[in-house]
Amino acid sequence: MKNGLLIADSGPLFSMALIDKLHILDHLFDGVKIPGAVWEEITIDNTKSDFIKLTGYLKNKIHQIDGVNELTFLMDYGESEAIVLYKELKADFLLIDDKKARKIAENTGIRCIGLIGLLAVAKQKMLIDKLKPLFEKFLKNKRYYAIELLNEVLKDSGEEPIKYIDLKP
Repeated sequence: MKNGLLIADSGPLFSMALIDKLHILDHLFDGVKIPGAVWEEITIDNTKSDFIKLTGYLKNKIHQIDGVNELTFLMDYGESEAIVLYKELKADFLLIDDKKARKIAENTGIRCIGLIGLLAVAKQKMLIDKLKPLFEKFLKNKRYYAIELLNEVLKDSGEEPIKYIDLKP
């Protein structure tokens, strides 16, 4: 059984494209949508290495918000529109990693999931074999996740923790 409709922010999508795992969203959710502001963030620089992966996957998932975005003074444009879209579409989950934006969203009753949690669920459902190589790739490519969190998830998943030596080029 899938988990309903997911609204996604750009940060986790960039990370998923980096590890070639965007397709996992289709296995876990009935639908994936992004607001126009997230599309703008993703398409602003067509020289980024994962531009084609992201635009190819997301081009039919854009949904413009109907209402007014009153959250832009609290967080960035993409995150705030993602929250507005979640509420407008009565979505089931918001994929968001930014700590401040996530806290605001959760305080308004939004069910949030971060990328690391989503990947842990994907491993439980056997959509991913190992998390550690993915986490190492994030860190080596300056996708900033707390190594303590990554190691906690690895431990819970029965994998060896990341050691700082693992991150040397």
